[in-house]
Amino acid sequence: MPDAFGLAAIVTKFALYLGVMTAAGTVMATLMFRLDRTHGLAAAFAVLGMAATILAFSLRGANLTGDLSGMTDPEMLGLLWTTPVGTALLLRLVGLGLLFVGLFMGRVGAWVSALGGVVAIWSFDHVGHISSRDTTLLDIALTLHLLTVALWIGVLTPLKRLASLPDTFNMAANVGHRFGVVASATVPVLIIVGGYMGYQLVGSFTALIGTGYGQALIIKVLLVGGLLGLAAANKLWFVPALRAGDPAAASHLSKSISFEWLVILVVLGTTAVLTTHLTLPA
Repeated sequence: MPDAFGLAAIVTKFALYLGVMTAAGTVMATLMFRLDRTHGLAAAFAVLGMAATILAFSLRGANLTGDLSGMTDPEMLGLLWTTPVGTALLLRLVGLGLLFVGLFMGRVGAWVSALGGVVAIWSFDHVGHISSRDTTLLDIALTLHLLTVALWIGVLTPLKRLASLPDTFNMAANVGHRFGVVASATVPVLIIVGGYMGYQLVGSFTALIGTGYGQALIIKVLLVGGLLGLAAANKLWFVPALRAGDPAAASHLSKSISFEWLVILVVLGTTAVLTTHLTLPA
């Protein structure tokens, strides 16, 4: 079991994933599907991401010293600044800062925000289990994986809002249909690069079923499988029914999105444990 610092690191990593992925995904979805009324959502999660970024960095200092003084110790934090942890901190703050500022810059700001989101997501290539392998192909795979996940997360809340109001049922049907078309291309990418990364990190079937890391990865894969099932129901039944004018489909779609969000939160929590507390198989 993780100690107090370990638990704090897991919770902070969860908040970091939630903040960065939702903020970046929201601005990506806004651009791609021409959504409106998303600035407040993106701004709130960008602030969460920045706060979690700073706290995660400080907790690294506390982990080095073994007590809370390390969170503000200039020597420890200065040492961390020279490592990949410092690089990730800089990229996240710059990326989320650009994302936040872009929300208030008008039309061109949407592209600034999107660029900031990509920079923030790219920061994950510099720390964690993937970074320890130091291979360009794995870095590219991780970035593609995270961008795909971010877009999926980013479209959910705006789509749920549209499906909750009769006046916007048609817009919900159109956005849901267009996202389904995009997902037809991005979901295979998600599966392929996810499988590739999992194979590279675990290495064998024995390690997959015989180590804590592998078992947690299995749980994550099963959860993602459940997400894909919910997404398939949306694409094959609820969105087509809504496009055909069935108002009951809007309620079904809204409930499905709520379940998707619940599973996504569990997936992010599992990922936080994987990347913070569990070590790679030898």
